[in-house]
Amino acid sequence: MVDPRTPVIVGVGQFTERIDDDGYRGMSAVDLATEATRAALSDTGADTGAVAQAIEVFAGLRQFEICTPFADPPLGASDNYLRSVAKRVGADPARAVLESIGGNGPQKLMTEFAGAIAAGDIEVALVVGSEPGSTAKYFAKRDQKPDFTERVGGQLEDRGYGFEQYMSDYTVAHGLTGAPVQYGLLDNARRAAKGLGVAEYRREMAELFAPFSAVAAKNPYSSSPVERSVDEIVTVTDENRMICDPYPRLLVARDTVNQGAAAIVMSVAAARRLGVPEGKWVYLRGHADQTEQDLLDRERLGVSVSAKQAVAEALRVAGIGIDDVATFDLYSCFPFPVFAVCDEFGLDADDPRGLTLTGGLPYFGGPGNSYSLHGIAETVAAMRDNPGSYGLVGANGGVMSKYSVGVYSTEPADWAADRSKELQADIAGLPKVPVTRHADGRGTVETYSVRYDWPVRTGIIIGRLDADGSRFLAISEDDDLVALMSDGDPLGAAIEVRPDGDKNRATSA
Repeated sequence: MVDPRTPVIVGVGQFTERIDDDGYRGMSAVDLATEATRAALSDTGADTGAVAQAIEVFAGLRQFEICTPFADPPLGASDNYLRSVAKRVGADPARAVLESIGGNGPQKLMTEFAGAIAAGDIEVALVVGSEPGSTAKYFAKRDQKPDFTERVGGQLEDRGYGFEQYMSDYTVAHGLTGAPVQYGLLDNARRAAKGLGVAEYRREMAELFAPFSAVAAKNPYSSSPVERSVDEIVTVTDENRMICDPYPRLLVARDTVNQGAAAIVMSVAAARRLGVPEGKWVYLRGHADQTEQDLLDRERLGVSVSAKQAVAEALRVAGIGIDDVATFDLYSCFPFPVFAVCDEFGLDADDPRGLTLTGGLPYFGGPGNSYSLHGIAETVAAMRDNPGSYGLVGANGGVMSKYSVGVYSTEPADWAADRSKELQADIAGLPKVPVTRHADGRGTVETYSVRYDWPVRTGIIIGRLDADGSRFLAISEDDDLVALMSDGDPLGAAIEVRPDGDKNRATSA
């Protein structure tokens, strides 16, 4: 018997509509989340109305369209996304919480509110997310557009955007304004550390992700259920165009999707009271959250200390090792987040357990901040199908900035606290690389990316000054240097860098 306050996940739901499907509706964020929530309520096997009315907290993830204050949602939106969903399913939660930006959010929220249940603060919570990217694309060039504006009001704990954790005026000035270019810097840093050539590394990335596409091809909730070969992923074509070095399109998260996911967590006492069958219960046996240093502070750009510590701590809390894990769903917006965990824990791309249950963000779909909620849903279903086994979800936010991990199982155990706060001190104590904002002189390329998604192909460089070893950012439109970055291998190349207003500009030495 476990403590009656022990949290259990009792219902999960997912929903996907594909833009090329018959009957495509072009749904709103609220509509997508509502469908997923209804599926999660049904999945409990209990009275859905009673469960809905018992939910005290609706905790949600931000959609891309509400991730910055700089533009309004193109088709309008609810002023209280969570209470709009609650109203549609017959719920009236005491608390609505809108999480800040970050793909770690689903697991972070699950851990937070499972912990609140264990502490006796609440009994039932819902975590929900959705992304209507294909709806925005579908209606962008049409004269007739829907209006998704809703005014529902009510309490809302808005935790803010939080994008200041991922960017600064210095990084923005140097083109670090999107995920592909920033992860390109990390993957090329990892390539440098591994001593691999350009072609060799691109094939390694394709070999990592080809099995993901095979999973996506069989997943009914996938946005792109097409199996891709290694050669297809690695070969640049008009369809598989370069986005930012080293990534062609098939290695980049697919964010033009319409997807929603939801998960219901409640105390054992509430599950019994509401009549949820024990066969539905899945325990959060391990958990941890860690935050990385800022990008330019990191001594080694090709590793992730936060992912390493979060995975290790979640396994410790669960009382198992990496070899005891039966299923993984590792965040896969690009290859680097998967490699970062594999490198630290000895996992191979062809591990027979697989590294994803969804099919990964480039193929299953990358619904903004809520992707890992789909990973949690798939893991809960897999644990029910294989009682007593353990499944691990790794959720990543920002530029490998925040990492949250959950270990799930039907094997009962009381809630156990993690040491995330104590372990965070280890990261806070790491050395920081000195940064020169206005760089002037000779230097070398530490890592790089190339923005093929700009009107003028532009090189983005993290370099080191020869004079003092300090780190700097630079951009380059120099023909010779951009050609080397696009068609050769600039790692370690000598360059000249000069300040130009708020930017540094690099040329071949």
